[in-house]
Amino acid sequence: MSRSTTKVLYISGEISPFVRMTALADFMASFPQAMEDACCEARIMMPKYGVINDRKFRLHDVLRLADIEVHSREKTDLLNVKVTALPSSKIQTYFLYNEKYFKRSGLFVDASAGVDFKGSLERVVFFNTGVFETLQRLGWKPDVIHCHDWYAGLVPLLLKTLYADNPFFSDIRTVLTMHNMHRQGRYPLKSMAKLLPDQALEGLEVDDEGFVNLLATAARHADALTIPSAHRAAGVRDGKVDTYGLADSLKTELASIRGISNGLDSRQWNPSTDKLIKKKFDAERSAEKLENKKFLHEELDLDFDEAAPLLSAVVSLDPYQGCELLLNALPEIMQEDVRLVLSLYGDRDEMRRIQKLSEEYPGRLAVNTDFSDAFYHQVMASSDIFLMPAERENGAMQHFFAFCYGALPVAYSGAGAVDALVDITLSSDGSGFLFERYAPEALVEKVKEAVSLYADQEKWASLTAANMSKDTSWTDSAAAYCEVYQELCPGA
Repeated sequence: MSRSTTKVLYISGEISPFVRMTALADFMASFPQAMEDACCEARIMMPKYGVINDRKFRLHDVLRLADIEVHSREKTDLLNVKVTALPSSKIQTYFLYNEKYFKRSGLFVDASAGVDFKGSLERVVFFNTGVFETLQRLGWKPDVIHCHDWYAGLVPLLLKTLYADNPFFSDIRTVLTMHNMHRQGRYPLKSMAKLLPDQALEGLEVDDEGFVNLLATAARHADALTIPSAHRAAGVRDGKVDTYGLADSLKTELASIRGISNGLDSRQWNPSTDKLIKKKFDAERSAEKLENKKFLHEELDLDFDEAAPLLSAVVSLDPYQGCELLLNALPEIMQEDVRLVLSLYGDRDEMRRIQKLSEEYPGRLAVNTDFSDAFYHQVMASSDIFLMPAERENGAMQHFFAFCYGALPVAYSGAGAVDALVDITLSSDGSGFLFERYAPEALVEKVKEAVSLYADQEKWASLTAANMSKDTSWTDSAAAYCEVYQELCPGA
C-alpha cells in the first residue's frame, strides 16, 4: 500500500488537545499521525465546539469552505469550516461549524447528568451530513473514511444511501472503530424522521422501543469493524464481553470484529524530550523524576514527603469514566500515607463540588479543575502511582503514559488496559495493578498493595525502569490498520 495514494479521512467527536471527554481524545491525538507515517495520507474532521479556543490552537477560516449548504429533510443550514494542523504533525484538521449547533460550551453529552444535551440529534445529523458536503467543496476524495464511535454513526449509512449515486463518493469504503460500546447514540425514530430523507431512514437500526441506535447503524453499514483492544475484541466475538445490546442485532457483524491495541506517540509522550514538564528525565535519571514530584507538590500546596507516594488520576465526570468509584474509595485511600492529585474535566459545578474535598485533607489532596495538556504531562511526570478507574472503555491510553513516565498504573481488569497491563502480584513480569471487581473496596485493596510495594524502593525502581523500556509505539498496531485499509481498497 502506497502512502502517497491511499487517502484516509478520520472522523471523531473529540481530539486532544482541542477537546477531550474520554480516552478517544488521546487516541486521536496520535493515531492519524501514526497512520500517515505507516501507509496513508491522513486528514481529520471534527465539530467546532464553542469550547475550542481558535487563537490558542491557531484555527483559521477557509474562504472556499464557507457557507456550505447542508440539507436535512425540512431545511437547509449553512456550514463553515476552520482548519489547523494536528499538533506535532502537519495533518490538516477541519472543524465543521454552525453557531446554532455548536456555540454552546459543552460537547454532545452532559457529563454531569450522563445524558445528551438538548438538540444533540440535530447536531449529529448536521455534522455527519456536513462531512460529505465539505468533502465535495474541498475536492479531496478519500479512499477510506474511518469513523470513531457513535457521533460519526450516520456516515456509513449516508454513504450507501443518500450519497450512493453521487460519482464523487463512488468506491469509498468505511471503517468503524468502537472505543465506547456503551455510548450508542439512541434517539427516537420519530425525531430522526424529521431530519433524514426516506432512503436513509430505511437503513437505520431501530430497537423494539422505537429508538434509533447510531452505533449499531454505523456497525451495520461499515465495511470493517475494529475495537482498540485485542482482548476485548475476542470477548465480543465469543460473547464474554458485554456489548450493551449490540449483539442482539449485530451477531454477524460482531463475529468479524478485529481487535487492534493502541500505541503511543513518543514525539508527544517522552519524558526525556517533553517540553511541558519541569525536568526532563529517563529511567537512568531518577533524581529528575523526583524534582518533578517536588515541583507539583509546591504548585498544588501539598506537603512533600519523599517516602509518601504521589497518586494521581485524570478523569472525566462522564459516569463511565470511574470518578464516582474513585470518590467512594477516597476516604479509605486517604487513610494511607499518600498524596493524591485529582485532575478533573467536565461539568463546572460538579468539579467545584469535588474540589471542596481538598479541604478535608489539607496538604494531602489536591483537586485540579483547570485541565490542560501541560498539566496532564506534569501530573504524569510527577506521579508514582496512576489510577485508572474507568469501567467500560474498550481502548485505553493512560497506562502507556504511566509506563513511559515511570508511574505504576492501577486499573480495572474489565477495561482495555488489560491488553498491556499485567498484575505485579501475579507475575514477575508485572507492570501494574489490576482490580477484578468493579467496586470501591477492590480499588482500595490494589491501591494498598501499590503503596506497600512503594516502600521497597529497589524493587519499585526496577519495575518502573522495565515499564519505561517497553515498546509502546504504534508500529505494530498501525501495520494492522494498514492491512484493514488494504483489504478494503486493494488498488489504492
